[in-house]
Amino acid sequence: QVQLVESGGGLVQPGGSLRLSCAASGIIFSLYGMDWYRQAPGKQRELVARISSVGNINYVDSAKGRFTISRDNAKNTVYLQMNSLKPEDTAVYYCNTDPPWRINGAEYWGQGTQVTVSS
Repeated sequence: QVQLVESGGGLVQPGGSLRLSCAASGIIFSLYGMDWYRQAPGKQRELVARISSVGNINYVDSAKGRFTISRDNAKNTVYLQMNSLKPEDTAVYYCNTDPPWRINGAEYWGQGTQVTVSS
């Protein structure tokens, strides 16, 4: 049974940093591209960063130069290092496989981790 557990969120001042982690279980982690998404209040979930199974990386424009995605296949974990945080980065952050994992036809999402950027 797949499980994605995000952690590392919190309250941080503008300009600060956070490192998010996502521990995956129930999948052969190394075979999957992994994504970080975020969902701000009243907005649709958006893809923030992607790392393929072979390490190719892509970012949404707003994350370029500030966020770094990485993975540790030995730990079945994907990370998102976020620097120079802005209030508009405030959201619940989720990880998922690429494409999103499905259970009985429905997309599976973990509980996410809240990131709040505020002074």
